[in-house]
Amino acid sequence: MTPKDHSRAVLITGCSSGIGHAIALRLAKGAWKVYATARKPETLKELADAGCRTLALDVTDEASMLRAVNQVEAEAGAVGVLINNAGYGQAGAIETLSMNLIRKQFDTNLFGPLRLTQLVLPGMRRAGWGKIVNITSIGGKLVFPGGAAYHGSKFALEAFSDSLRFEVRPFGIDVIVIEPGLIHSKFPDTLLASLETDSGPYADFHAIMNRKTREMYHDRLPTMLSGGPDSVAVVVEKALNARRPKSRYSVTASAKLLLAVRSMMTDRGWDLVMRSQYRREKSPKKQAK
Repeated sequence: MTPKDHSRAVLITGCSSGIGHAIALRLAKGAWKVYATARKPETLKELADAGCRTLALDVTDEASMLRAVNQVEAEAGAVGVLINNAGYGQAGAIETLSMNLIRKQFDTNLFGPLRLTQLVLPGMRRAGWGKIVNITSIGGKLVFPGGAAYHGSKFALEAFSDSLRFEVRPFGIDVIVIEPGLIHSKFPDTLLASLETDSGPYADFHAIMNRKTREMYHDRLPTMLSGGPDSVAVVVEKALNARRPKSRYSVTASAKLLLAVRSMMTDRGWDLVMRSQYRREKSPKKQAK
């Protein structure tokens, strides 16, 4: 099968805003047939006007995923490229999070991409070609305090991608990981909205998390090292057009800097830096047993 015979159908999740929206817009300008999806397809009007095919897809709903994949295969023969982008951040000390919140985090950030991958692989194998792009994060390689649920899901997505790469390479399928750093989008707003404030033992810690997150996305130096959603879209397009794409692409100066720093530090050293940044302003009150 020659390159021109490959399916140019690209199925992208989480396109209502941010990175997914930017990827869909950029690829629609190229030679790709873009299927932009979101839980609420009415949020995709701009993408429809730009030439994207828009579909409803909820990565936590099996029937929704099946309908979307079946529709793409009916119209294009196979999903040529799957871009697992849908995701969000759940913040908070792990003791304060209900198991429902933790399961929701993993359902969206890990199990949804995993199941969609299972659904598109038969078509890709039959075609002898395909690309699976997983949008992870530098949060899949290093951690910040208060993000255990989010980081756990992203670390798992990285590991899933590495194992999958070995399994599907014999069928002509590439697995590509995209690791964004600080991106100007709705992500920090969603992250902060998930952070519960209370008067319990973690109240001070949560207050510090709130402040540090705002500083990270709005202070001058971090802003200089960050990028917009289209900076991720540019890298995704580059990876899709590469004859031999890399396994991983980090995006933004903040990603490259933080990943380099973390790789040179011991766990104890990183913990020390995090403690200095997230130091409590006052000692927590002793809790009654």
